[in-house]
Amino acid sequence: MKQKLSLFLFLFIIGISNAQVEEKKLDELIQNTLKTFDVPGMSVGIVKDGKLVYSKGFGVRSLTSKQPMDNNTLVGIASNSKGFTCTALAILADEGKLNWDDKVSQYIPEFQMYDPYVSQEVTIKDLVTHRAGLGLGQGDLMFFPEGGNLTLNDIVRNVRYLKPENPFRTTLDYNNVMFIVAGEVIHRISGLSWAEFIEQRIMKPVGMSSSFGSYSRAKAVTNKIDAHAPVDGKAVAVPHDWNETANAAGGIMSNIKDMTVWAECLLNNFTTKDGKKLVSDKQVQQLWSLQIPSNVAAKNPYDTGFYGYGLGWFLSDVKGHKQIQHTGGLIGTVTQFTLIPDLKLGIVVLTNQQSGAAFNTITNTVKDAYLGVADRNWLKTYGDRMSKMNAEFEKQKKDAFAKSEAFKKEKNLQPKAEQFIGIYNDIWFGDVEISQQGNTYRIVCKNSPRLKGELLPFSNNSFIVKWDDRSYDADAYIIFSYDESGKARSARMKPVSDITDFSFDFEDLDLKKK
Repeated sequence: MKQKLSLFLFLFIIGISNAQVEEKKLDELIQNTLKTFDVPGMSVGIVKDGKLVYSKGFGVRSLTSKQPMDNNTLVGIASNSKGFTCTALAILADEGKLNWDDKVSQYIPEFQMYDPYVSQEVTIKDLVTHRAGLGLGQGDLMFFPEGGNLTLNDIVRNVRYLKPENPFRTTLDYNNVMFIVAGEVIHRISGLSWAEFIEQRIMKPVGMSSSFGSYSRAKAVTNKIDAHAPVDGKAVAVPHDWNETANAAGGIMSNIKDMTVWAECLLNNFTTKDGKKLVSDKQVQQLWSLQIPSNVAAKNPYDTGFYGYGLGWFLSDVKGHKQIQHTGGLIGTVTQFTLIPDLKLGIVVLTNQQSGAAFNTITNTVKDAYLGVADRNWLKTYGDRMSKMNAEFEKQKKDAFAKSEAFKKEKNLQPKAEQFIGIYNDIWFGDVEISQQGNTYRIVCKNSPRLKGELLPFSNNSFIVKWDDRSYDADAYIIFSYDESGKARSARMKPVSDITDFSFDFEDLDLKKK
């Protein structure tokens, strides 16, 4: 697309051919984006100046059913749920039921963190600003992937065993577990489950009539996506993946119809269509004020000077305008939600594949049009970038498995079964069993039974863990430490490839042999 997109891009005025041509350009871009990044379905919504100016679905909601994706198709919005969690806390703050600086222990007396001082000092605001000291994705294996045995109470209790990666209140390191704790604060105060509170106190008054606070509450709906993930280079349908224990971090099911209603509410200073304020101006200022900054690249496409996290949203400036944004990702699903309040602009992209390059292509192109930036061909930029990155990821995996195949021939160097088979325990994750089955070795994570696979010899003290579910794309090394008698006493893990999602936080495990 050589021509700069017109600022009339999304006006649907019958008889104005320019507007119709530009709408067709966006349609064409979305179709080409689906093809480029192998995304089966996508829905896109845009609100501008108080009006819905674009709302469409493209492709199919499932490669299995071949049913079309439309603007009513439900998608797991994943971490875009975090904005709802913080809005819920703001509602309770307006009602005088909490303050952002209240200690978490005031509402969850049993809650502890690794450091006794932090346990006493951590506040509700610390929970939802990614500054409590836990690392990126640390603890996510307690609920990810879906199908684990740990309860919400288990997760809240086990936080005390997560050794922080950073000093308290110094670093923005994205963490889901702290939002789960924040959701429990809402439950303890209101008496409602997190999903019930979100539906009754936010979705209903806003007018999000077809959204749900959790996947389980949307089971009767047929118009919803299947998730899709690349397996051997081609997208395939995979099971929905989000544990109900983590709803406060990413559980909402919604669609473009409702998410554009949500965007318009926020752009209208958190005012619902019937003119009622969802939260006070004081709380809006809290939600959208920078709470913890992060680094900004010296050269970036939007001349961004600041970047960081507010309460439930990432905050930055783009070409001199404040931007409120968040993304969300599950296995097989990614979404993006963008607001530029002073332009009264909202852009929502929901997909049923896990390609962030796809939603960035659409959001950036639309954003540039309204910012008056000449078309930068984001489709080519992200297409080229992802081709290069995927080639690097594939090389990492290919090299690892090639080395494993070569090492299999070194029978005299391979560790013997009696040296390492048995049960290992991580204090917050639970038991991991390594066993011998015929001529192969197997691994099963007891509290996350979907995490099971084969161990392939890699060196005299390590194996590659090849997970049975190939959609995870998260194969890992497991490295054993031996005592003086040659018996394994502990093990650690790390991903084989950089493509591994951070929620597979294998590197945070400290496995001790029982």
